[in-house]
Amino acid sequence: MTNNAVEPARKTPLYQTLSWALWDWGTSAFSVLITTFVFARYIVSDYFIDPFVVAAYKPRPGVTIEGGYEERVYNAASSALTANLGWALAIGGIVVAILAPLVGQRTDQGGHRRRWLGINTLVVIVATLAMFFVEGTPDFFILGLVLITVATVFYEMANVNYNAMLLQISTPANVGRISGFGWGLGYFGGIVVLVVALLGFILGDTHWFGVTDEAGMNIRYIALLAAVWSAIFAIPVLVFVPENKAADPDAKLGIFASYAKVFRKIADLWKNAPNTFYFLFASAVFRDGLVGVFTFGGILAGKVFGLSDTEVIFFAIAGNLFAGLGVFAGGVLDDRFSSKGVIIGSLTGLVISGTVLFVLHDGGPMVFWVFGLLLTMFVGPAQAASRSLIAHLAPAGGEGELFGLYATTGRAISFITPALFAMFVTLGGEDYWGILGIVAVLAVGILLMLRVKPIAR
Repeated sequence: MTNNAVEPARKTPLYQTLSWALWDWGTSAFSVLITTFVFARYIVSDYFIDPFVVAAYKPRPGVTIEGGYEERVYNAASSALTANLGWALAIGGIVVAILAPLVGQRTDQGGHRRRWLGINTLVVIVATLAMFFVEGTPDFFILGLVLITVATVFYEMANVNYNAMLLQISTPANVGRISGFGWGLGYFGGIVVLVVALLGFILGDTHWFGVTDEAGMNIRYIALLAAVWSAIFAIPVLVFVPENKAADPDAKLGIFASYAKVFRKIADLWKNAPNTFYFLFASAVFRDGLVGVFTFGGILAGKVFGLSDTEVIFFAIAGNLFAGLGVFAGGVLDDRFSSKGVIIGSLTGLVISGTVLFVLHDGGPMVFWVFGLLLTMFVGPAQAASRSLIAHLAPAGGEGELFGLYATTGRAISFITPALFAMFVTLGGEDYWGILGIVAVLAVGILLMLRVKPIAR
């Protein structure tokens, strides 16, 4: 069921390719500022712990009471916030798993991929704007959890449509480079917006527009920045990349019929294209682990390894730079050698780096700087190579359907890493135990990828 014929590069206008990639550049603001390095850390910070608990453990700035009852109470409250975030994102992953089959299938059939990309992106932007109202007090913790979960769900739904668009602007001959270009541009977009956030709302005591740190106001302005940034750079793909052609504009399947069609397709792959089936299964697992690296990386940086808010932003800038360089290099290696080799090599580097971070969790900021940067360097190539491998597996005339199934299966178990992270934190009683949850998912992904046969180019 593979399509191994190498086509000449399609004459896709450069402005369409760039417009497609700019969506990644723009929504990187949501990834780096909301789900990873800023807002997610904000809602599990001391702002949302009972002030009496914080005052007992930290009676005055720079002073903490260690080794006693106050420390145990504080640690329990802090790890509970982290675990609750993990459980909330796990619930969001279940919602995505339920809805993704309908989104991918119906936009392929009806030819409304671009329209739904716009709708889902709009919901992400509105939810991000609403994060401005999450004041830094315990009473607003639930609101923060709800907004970040809703925004994450619709961000993932938007990615279902966005990733499928890759096949509209590439061929098997250049899909690796274009996929890598999109990922890489996203990472460098993250660097730029992180620098803006750092200069405007992190450094110093008073920030742009006279904003202060009181009640997390500077972080809430960063949420506004993320929303505006995403909105501006989402416009080109909605204007310049044409709508996909409807595979079956007259098909009007109901919900249950849509799911039945998905399961029939999976059964067909199991019987007639087992290599494709194995990859879909393997990628569903390891891609969830890759998302977990960034989702919880910023939280672990501050709460486990002691990086300050400013240091986390500097790390994020460096991390996005490493990830961008890694993904561009991975794209070249992908086209020259194999997607499978890039994926397994990247996942192995992630497992080793994550394990070292768990073992050396008391090592302080320097440990995280070294092995955290290694993590970011390996994530990008695995993401881009996975997206290009499914394009090489797609049969002629069935690219859209298989890419939609790839998106569906990729989100079908998107609750596993957040759930394992939350479970390990809960059982271990400390935030650093969550690292093992992420590493376990990535290790299973390696084992599953070993069954996937390399694709002849």
